[in-house]
Amino acid sequence: MPKFLTKAMLLGLSASVLCVSTTTFAGEKNKAVPADKFDLSHWYITLPLDKNKDKKVDTISVKKLQTYSHPDFFYLNENDEMVFASPNKALSTKNSSNTRSELRYMLLGSKKGKTSGAPNNFVVAAHTHADKFGSKGGKMEATLRVDHVAVNAENPDKKPAYSAVVGQIHGVKYDDNSQGFGYGNEPLKIYYKKFPNHKTGSVFWNYERNLPKDDPNRTDIAYPVWGNTWENPEDPGEAGIALGEEFSYTVNVHGNIMYLTFESPNKETVTYKKSLLNNIDAYGKRDLLDNKFSYYGDAMYFKAGIYNQCTAKSKKSGFWYANCAGTGDWETDKANGDYAQATFSRLVVGPSTPPE
Repeated sequence: MPKFLTKAMLLGLSASVLCVSTTTFAGEKNKAVPADKFDLSHWYITLPLDKNKDKKVDTISVKKLQTYSHPDFFYLNENDEMVFASPNKALSTKNSSNTRSELRYMLLGSKKGKTSGAPNNFVVAAHTHADKFGSKGGKMEATLRVDHVAVNAENPDKKPAYSAVVGQIHGVKYDDNSQGFGYGNEPLKIYYKKFPNHKTGSVFWNYERNLPKDDPNRTDIAYPVWGNTWENPEDPGEAGIALGEEFSYTVNVHGNIMYLTFESPNKETVTYKKSLLNNIDAYGKRDLLDNKFSYYGDAMYFKAGIYNQCTAKSKKSGFWYANCAGTGDWETDKANGDYAQATFSRLVVGPSTPPE
């Protein structure tokens, strides 16, 4: 079984998929779905829906995703680009207060296997049992634009207000984390944030210290790309990225290092590298508050799409609660600007590559 599809296999798959007539969510025959234009053979999606009324957020399996679209939250536009949208107020996953329309990469594809099992996830090369996992490292490349972020927040001073995540590396959460890993933290979240009165927004990325949930030092460390990070409410001006402006990211976990590259036609290319084996930060300084082994013992996976950070859940205290507006009715919330949306023109995952 190959750990990643080869280029030849991807080309063959694309050719065969494009010839398939599919049925959309709405039952409209012969209308293209995202999997017709993008290789989604190793992805499943989480959506801000509860169609079967079981009080659990809906997920669409890898197999079903090949013929699936949703007219509001996951579809192809007229340019054959893949659109993700998510309102401020809707059902969210068990461990999050934020809604999402977001893909999760499965190394096994549609083959049977536990989502959290070793074959469906990757590790750094130095992991003690690296050969048991689906891959040592991996690479995700995306080109996209953020079309919209939420514009109404009761607590605008909260860092997640007016923001969304468009790409992630997520750690696998395990009940038995006696070895000091398996907390389900996130070594990477790629953010876009724009205040309603600013002409442009900011792109930045966060690294989460790999610590237990109840550790007060478990927090996100933000690094700027274009514009500001979420600590700075100033208008980024020409240094920022406007809504609808295209940019790309490459996430390459090779060996024990996470290499990041950010590109945009009108901006300087920005690169970072962060060891996932120790507590040296992306500026080359030791972070004494982080796990001294970073994510060395963790299983990880890629995510991409729109992960709306502007939750409508109301809590006066708490880092994540911007208390953003939302009714739960999509048409109303869309008209009021209470949602997030991103459009991808490229999304590719494959094996890691040596840094240039």
